[in-house]
Amino acid sequence: MSENETESLRTGKLAQRLARPELLSLEPYQSARRIGGQGDIWINANESPFNNAALAGINRYPECQPPELISAYSDYSGVAKECIITGCGADEAIELLIRTFCVPGKDSIACFGPTYGMYAISAKTFNVGVNALSLSADYQLPQDIASRVGNAKLVFICNPNNPTGTVIDKASIERVITQLPDALVVVDEAYIEFCPDYSVADLIDKYDNLVVLRTLSKAFALAGARCGFMLASPSICEMVMRVIAPYPVPLPVSLLATSALSEQGINTMTEQVTRLKACGTRLSDALQGYGAKVLPANGNFVLAQFDDISAIQEILLSNGIVARAYSDPRLATCIRFSFSNKDETDFLIKLLAPVTA
Repeated sequence: MSENETESLRTGKLAQRLARPELLSLEPYQSARRIGGQGDIWINANESPFNNAALAGINRYPECQPPELISAYSDYSGVAKECIITGCGADEAIELLIRTFCVPGKDSIACFGPTYGMYAISAKTFNVGVNALSLSADYQLPQDIASRVGNAKLVFICNPNNPTGTVIDKASIERVITQLPDALVVVDEAYIEFCPDYSVADLIDKYDNLVVLRTLSKAFALAGARCGFMLASPSICEMVMRVIAPYPVPLPVSLLATSALSEQGINTMTEQVTRLKACGTRLSDALQGYGAKVLPANGNFVLAQFDDISAIQEILLSNGIVARAYSDPRLATCIRFSFSNKDETDFLIKLLAPVTA
């Protein structure tokens, strides 16, 4: 048996061992597009023959996994096409992983706060336990992570972390992956375009228990389109495909996303990321000058801590500025500011100057 065949067998066993038992014998729903076929007259999906919109093909169901979109993201990410699933944002991928691998009322996930709240919320809505652990004082993973996550099936790590904007170095994440061979380590890289050197997507081929989440909502400016990606071993993807909706990516979304991942689209994204980071640096510097404690910004936002948060909240509210505050005790005096364009950044800096100076 070749090395690749041995690895494929080992990976397949992990996916089957972790999956909900009932999924092993589940025959996935065969939608019209999955079945496919060849011909000139398509009457197999109860679709309307009338196209009442300018977009060609909108009266037909889309592909479950649009080949052009998968190919475009493969080219962009450097991850093989058979290791990619696309769907409705990274949020859908979170739910799909929980539905695929966690038995309600029995299994659990682990996550490290303060962090993105949907890991825990998604788990709770499926009656899956949540082992809510804390990041260290400097927002790093705990040293004894292997013993603390317990029997969690899924271990979520947000990197860069939302809402702190802090990062965990690649070597540390790789150690976690090796320390937890019987769990899926899910690294949420929603903001990775702002610090690409921290990505672990290139480790997908190396570790069968690694899953990486991506989105086009942030750097690619497609939050309203809702398009995200799950990157994982082919056997993990195959298991997730057993529970995915028949048509998770609407045709207009697929076209928008594929265009965004073209050479021109990627160049536009890269240029806009540079501009956002420049505005973010100005805002971070100004906030520090005003007396706020500011964490290093590795996404498209900065978290600032204020001595008198109520005064800042009042000035923001009275001037029509909507920023993000938190109920988490560790963030009770913090506000997260998303990076914006030059004019809005100038306005915000000028607005806060007389209040916090």
